[in-house]
Amino acid sequence: MTDDGKKQLSHQKKMEKLKDSVDASIASADIERGVSILLTGNGKGKSSSAFGMVMRALGYDYKVGVVQFIKGEQLSGEELYVRDHCPAVRFYQMGTGFTWDTQDRSGDIAAAQRTWAVALELLVDPSYHLVVLDELTYMLSFKYLDQETVLAALRDRPENQSVVVTGRGGGSELVSWADTVSEVKEIKHAYNAGIKARLGVDF
Repeated sequence: MTDDGKKQLSHQKKMEKLKDSVDASIASADIERGVSILLTGNGKGKSSSAFGMVMRALGYDYKVGVVQFIKGEQLSGEELYVRDHCPAVRFYQMGTGFTWDTQDRSGDIAAAQRTWAVALELLVDPSYHLVVLDELTYMLSFKYLDQETVLAALRDRPENQSVVVTGRGGGSELVSWADTVSEVKEIKHAYNAGIKARLGVDF
């Protein structure tokens, strides 16, 4: 057998073994329900990943709800696109901007509670296939919202509804709640090299 033939045979055996492992994992996943996803960590890309799932759900004509905590003063590309082109998405922003800009705790708490009321409407409505709660973790870590109230609503949502929560931190109870937890780790960031945020890339 030639060297190329040996390499092909070795590759085929490895791929057969990998396929058996993947097929077994797929076969063992037999629970049909919505999933809970936490996207956390100090790296860039948590909200971007969540909006990727929004686009994925829309591809199947599913109804989607997006609630953004913290953000709202500065326009973003995802907001512009969703508002103009995605009527199947209910989109709501807290509208106060970043909490470190407002420096108004009582005002931020009131805004967070108004925004949570909108999120709660989505979390009890089984017609929403996917709900994204962007930057919700900050509301818990800053104690703008009661953690047990939020967790109870997340746990009691309709069985087939999936929820994505984004933001740094969030606490061990939120990690325990989630079916899938992904941590986005920062290795390098353009900001630290003095590069300005890029329209259509960063916002």
